[in-house]
Amino acid sequence: MARLNLLEETRFEKLPVSVYADEHIASKAVAARIASLIKRKQAAGEQAVLGLATGATPIEVYAELIRLHKEEGLSFQNVITFNLDEYYPMQPDAVQSYVRFMDENLFNHIDIKRENIHVPDGTLKKEAIADYCLAYEQQITEVGGLDLQVLGIGRTGHIGFNEPGSAPNSGTRLVTLDDLTRRDASRDFGGKENVPTKAITMGIGTIFKAREIILMAWSKKKAPIIKKAVEGEISGNVPATYLQLSDNVEFILDTEAASELTRFDIPWLVKDCIWDEQLIKKAVIWLSSEVDKPILKLTDEDYNNHGMAQLVTEKGPAYNINIQVFNKLQHSITGWPGGKPNSDDSQRPERAEPAKKRSLIFSPHPDDDVISMGGTFIRLVDQGHDVHVAYQTSGNTAVWDTDVLRYMEFAIDFDKSIGKDTKELTAIYEKMRVFLEKKQPNEIDLPEIRNVKAFIRKSEAIAGARYAGLQDENIHFMALPFYETGKTVKNPVTEKDVQLTMELLQQIKPHQIFAAGDFADPHGTHIVCFRIIIEALTRLRKTEEWTKDCWLWMYRGAWLEFETHEIEMAVPLSPQEVQRKRNAIFQHQSQKDRPVFPGDDEREFWVRAQERNHETAVNYHNLGMANYEAMEAFVRWKFDEKNTL
Repeated sequence: MARLNLLEETRFEKLPVSVYADEHIASKAVAARIASLIKRKQAAGEQAVLGLATGATPIEVYAELIRLHKEEGLSFQNVITFNLDEYYPMQPDAVQSYVRFMDENLFNHIDIKRENIHVPDGTLKKEAIADYCLAYEQQITEVGGLDLQVLGIGRTGHIGFNEPGSAPNSGTRLVTLDDLTRRDASRDFGGKENVPTKAITMGIGTIFKAREIILMAWSKKKAPIIKKAVEGEISGNVPATYLQLSDNVEFILDTEAASELTRFDIPWLVKDCIWDEQLIKKAVIWLSSEVDKPILKLTDEDYNNHGMAQLVTEKGPAYNINIQVFNKLQHSITGWPGGKPNSDDSQRPERAEPAKKRSLIFSPHPDDDVISMGGTFIRLVDQGHDVHVAYQTSGNTAVWDTDVLRYMEFAIDFDKSIGKDTKELTAIYEKMRVFLEKKQPNEIDLPEIRNVKAFIRKSEAIAGARYAGLQDENIHFMALPFYETGKTVKNPVTEKDVQLTMELLQQIKPHQIFAAGDFADPHGTHIVCFRIIIEALTRLRKTEEWTKDCWLWMYRGAWLEFETHEIEMAVPLSPQEVQRKRNAIFQHQSQKDRPVFPGDDEREFWVRAQERNHETAVNYHNLGMANYEAMEAFVRWKFDEKNTL
């Protein structure tokens, strides 16, 4: 019976999928399977032939294999490896090369024979590539083929660098990279313009010949493409869907990457559910969208025809459910994000008392505050709360080099205008110019350049916070040490990061905290900064009484928005307030027009924020709520419940 239930739950899935609680557990499971294969082959006196991938996804797998080698004696003497791909052109010692990646993350730490390592050669002359690719295929064949192929997946659906349009029988070859793939790699190369346009990759046909294929994916960022690959129709537009044709494949996912699969996202379509308040809210909002009706117009028939008969049977009739969800949504809307004084707050998102709250806005980068919650920021100040903003990092990697020289030239000219000696400043300026003329992509800036970039962003943050109405003494710059590497890859969080955060919290003793809740990128600055806040508050909650009355609200908006069913506080903005928010964002001139790290959204930050806030308001209106110009959305983090990152 359990097997039948599982088959019913997974009936939309066209290949085997295993879901783990997080990427750490999943990575150890994959490493254990690789180790088991190696040991079986060793016992039989045979070679284990592995197809390996690069990128962030397999890093913890390789770390666990290194641990197994060093601590448990796992030997790689009988292992032969073939890597999936390499950028072209690419020198093997370049920071971005996959030769270097594999050495640093695996090969340099185990006892594999160097002659058994194969990574596509990114240094070849173009006319030599075709013959090289044929020879690469022949080498795989000569050692008996791949026993196990490890894959990641790109957001285009590519496996290896087999981009949309790749043929299912394709072999190793030179390919042109999709624009989205190059955008995703831009941070490693210091800008998309520095990412190679081509790569050498094993083909889909080559991958298919492996006796076992494991595709791994972690994080919410991969969820949309995982849904297409697992549940979508086979199509050259999503090369990973070809894996549905294999009898030897398994997708290994964490819960976030699996979150858009039907059994997790829309479970009522595949199984009976335990209908708690949050699931009812999600299901009714989904149904409203499916049938294009406001919530209060949904009928029993709508429920029955869309897989929700169980809900209407257990909790119905439909109108009672509709009223319950409608009221829940209606009560999430408030023009008083700090609480409305002298009012009944039993149905409001925030407490009425104290009437004047100490509000602390944590901003991971120097512009997240106004981009993500600028309207609410201004509203809190206008309504008389004691608002503080804390910029957790300097953001000094996200300023154009040309801006540095421009600001230095301004400083020199100003000193000259007041008769000040500019010899020392001019010498630093010339040193900067020489460095920047020869600077390589992603090369670490000189300390003086990093300082100027930090000063630029600091001055913009001050201007934005002042525009929102803050006094200078309420603007705090934390410069958390984990960020100050000068590189896009940051240091691990240390005790110093937590202590600095605890000290600020103890100084302000806020009644409410606002923090960035964008967790799509598990290695991004936002989630790192949020974890520091949680650790600091967790420690303080053990000894300091004020923390028991401190609420933590998560905001989004710079990169994505909360789903409507998740929103617990929606702050409506008038057209005039939207304009004020836009003006606050405009204070961040270094991020305007074309920021250094735009992500996969080509719109300017103010445009993204404005359109996402408008979309949230439209979603509420379509569900039957009032028609606002825009809305900023928040979700409360509840320490007394199980919250996971």
